[in-house]
Amino acid sequence: MNLDHVFVCGHPALDFAATLRARRSTRFEMFVSPERLNAWYLESGLVDTITPGEDEDVRDAVKVREALYGLITNRRLGEEFHREALAVLNSAARKDPATPQLTLAGRHTEATPAQALATVARRAVELLSGPDVPLLKECGNPECTRVYIDRSRGMRRQWCGMESCGNRIKAAAYRARKRTVPAGATD
Repeated sequence: MNLDHVFVCGHPALDFAATLRARRSTRFEMFVSPERLNAWYLESGLVDTITPGEDEDVRDAVKVREALYGLITNRRLGEEFHREALAVLNSAARKDPATPQLTLAGRHTEATPAQALATVARRAVELLSGPDVPLLKECGNPECTRVYIDRSRGMRRQWCGMESCGNRIKAAAYRARKRTVPAGATD
């Protein structure tokens, strides 16, 4: 299985909302197939095994994801929630979630894609009504639209993740500074 989903936002609902990347420019969709959607559920750690999905599962997940992204943006900006987005998220959260079971080997969560989506929706409800709301920030990379929880000292974190955005921005700033240093000048 190709592990290329990124989990840097500090909460599964935020990582789920970030599966449509670069919303302001190139828009890169991570949920291109039922297999890629199921891979996200597995890689996120919300479920341990999942039944094969259908195209309808992808459509449902994208619908919930887009509603969730709008609600996260509303909350982050201190705006009133969009009512249609609330209805979409709450409808998904009312469905049966994935239920962990205790086995001889420890905890094991088996789910259908619909149960995994309900689990994401429930986690989103908890996030958007909980104490971490004031910590929500959007990545400082203009190309990135990920929202993350900033638990850094002084809330000074600027990027969703150093590997994904921070290093790129810092390297670009370094190159720009080097280009503007006059010939013969040294540090």
